[in-house]
Amino acid sequence: MRRKVFPNYRLGPLRSVLIHTMSRLNFQLQKESVGSKARAGTFTTLHGEVQTPIFMPVGTQATVKGQTVESLKATGARVLLANTYHLLLRPGPEVFKKFGGIHRFMNWDGPVLTDSGGFQIFSLPGERHMNEEGARFKSYVDGTHYMLSPESSVAMQRAIGSDINMVLDQCIPSTAPYDQAEAAMHLTHRWAERSLRARGDGPQAMFGIVQGACHHDLRKKSAAYLTKLPFDGLAIGGLAVGETHAERYEFTGFVTDFLPKNLPRYLMGVGTPIDILEAVHRGVDMFDCIIPSQLAQRGTVFSSHGKLRMSRACYKFDEAALDAKCDCHTCKNFSRAYLHHLVKSDEMLGWHLLATHNMAFYHRLMREMRTSILAGDFAAYYECQRPELARSDDDNPSVPQKRQKPASQLSSGEVMHSVNRPSDEAERVYVQQSDLGRRLVQHADQPAPSEELVIWDVGLGAASNAMAALHCFEKVLEKNGVDALRPVRMVSFECDLDPLRLAAKHATFFPHLRHGAPHALLEHGRWSHASGKWAWELHHGDFLEKFSATPAPDVIFYDPFSTKTDSALWVPAVFERMFAHCGAKAAELFTYSSATAVRVALLAGGFFVGEGVSTGPRAATTVAMTRLDGLHHRKDAPKLLGADWLARWRRSDAKFPASLPMEARAKFERRIEQHPQFTRPA
Repeated sequence: MRRKVFPNYRLGPLRSVLIHTMSRLNFQLQKESVGSKARAGTFTTLHGEVQTPIFMPVGTQATVKGQTVESLKATGARVLLANTYHLLLRPGPEVFKKFGGIHRFMNWDGPVLTDSGGFQIFSLPGERHMNEEGARFKSYVDGTHYMLSPESSVAMQRAIGSDINMVLDQCIPSTAPYDQAEAAMHLTHRWAERSLRARGDGPQAMFGIVQGACHHDLRKKSAAYLTKLPFDGLAIGGLAVGETHAERYEFTGFVTDFLPKNLPRYLMGVGTPIDILEAVHRGVDMFDCIIPSQLAQRGTVFSSHGKLRMSRACYKFDEAALDAKCDCHTCKNFSRAYLHHLVKSDEMLGWHLLATHNMAFYHRLMREMRTSILAGDFAAYYECQRPELARSDDDNPSVPQKRQKPASQLSSGEVMHSVNRPSDEAERVYVQQSDLGRRLVQHADQPAPSEELVIWDVGLGAASNAMAALHCFEKVLEKNGVDALRPVRMVSFECDLDPLRLAAKHATFFPHLRHGAPHALLEHGRWSHASGKWAWELHHGDFLEKFSATPAPDVIFYDPFSTKTDSALWVPAVFERMFAHCGAKAAELFTYSSATAVRVALLAGGFFVGEGVSTGPRAATTVAMTRLDGLHHRKDAPKLLGADWLARWRRSDAKFPASLPMEARAKFERRIEQHPQFTRPA
């Protein structure tokens, strides 16, 4: 690759440094999320390509604790992190020079990133002395005194042969006062220049580290300064060292606003799964943390059932797999009871198996986030995962749960239809409001054969809405005859079939299920009426993944669980996708919710939104339309939200979606204010 000398005015004292025309990593930004700063990209190291977002297991001393190279690869690990400070003390640079680097030494053929040792020096306040030259400290191995400078740190990383080097920085508490944070930031900048000079034209990539503690102007200055230097990526340092979670999220998002888009971004030492989700949402690409192996050593794992402590006695006789949704080696081969035994016996195998699962959980989370970014669904994924990643043990809660009131659907943990019967709500909110009986009949002004009527049933649940629609069809068929009816295609979307399976087994208590259709749907995934005019199909899985392959609807029964339980399905990005999918069709959506947050999300998605009928305990429901030209055909057309609602929205606590960044709120507000619904002539 052709080289050039960077212009003197950019590099100052680095004017003699030769660098590549392009970054050594050739970072490619593939997709940025809508409604989020999340990014998906790739970069290429000396040991292969890396896809982001990515989590890097911490192999401090050329090994990830409790893991083998083979188990790491099996869980999905692609990049490992090793530490310059520890490897300098033991085994030392001579060993790495003998073996030609860390890859042959530890038999790892993937990329390696090395931390510079700055954080470890920060962790030894009584054993080191800092000055402009570097940090002098005493070895915990044999008492020898060392001087770790930017130059010696780079020399050690060169001996290690890592693919990505980190500059030596001065790490201080994130809560440090302004003067101390400013002095540390300037020292970090000077060391960054020295690190680049020491690296010279070597092939290893190098990242600068943004410092400034919890001071906005310092963080902004640090990002601006380092962006002008020829780094191959930039890291955010000095977090997870004293600040609150809210401060960590705030400063992560703040810093990424000032980092270039064409370089990878690395948040150092963070964190838990929820921390990583929040940081990806704020535009970070790379992560490392000891938590997966550290918590495993303590008998704790992350799972789809929540965070589990395997030392608890409730697992002593538990024959279930650790995580029903995981296919890692641990979950496929060992019971919770055995893992509990290993933990209680303090056996090394327990640490290994739990760490294996935690690594698999982290890498699966990263893959899911990347997939959702590339698919354009990250905003919805983020809203769904926030409560999921914060859960504790669902199977055996440590705090006794309150007894649920009787309800028709409990699989989600949410009580539905607590006052009115499901069939009554289905009839009033969905069948009657959609004027389904009239829509089913083929009218003289329609071309023959009549166009298929497509109904989306989003949130099948126990099939109350779908069966109400089918019963309506059968009544209209009996009254008008088969030739008078339009062909109908009803598509039900559901990710959890347990409510329907349970209700179908006890159809005596659920009159709407005393019909062959729902049982055939469960068994075959589809059912057709003998008349040939009604086809019902089930799309089992994530609605956000399924609906784009389904014909545009005329009618949408939108009945997922509430924004608290199914938050990912109630965000503007989802409604915007649905609106676009409807195209030129005059589609109408009906939902039980009248929440301000839901209505504003529909408006932001492009729909016209009106007041729906009251039902049971709800004073109102909601109707949304892609177009207004069909309203005059309706005897009881919904009243569109107007100036009164808009005034209430301006004062509302739910004015903006929770995931909307502060900087995007003004644009979102204008989008609502300028919606044709509110600007069209009266």
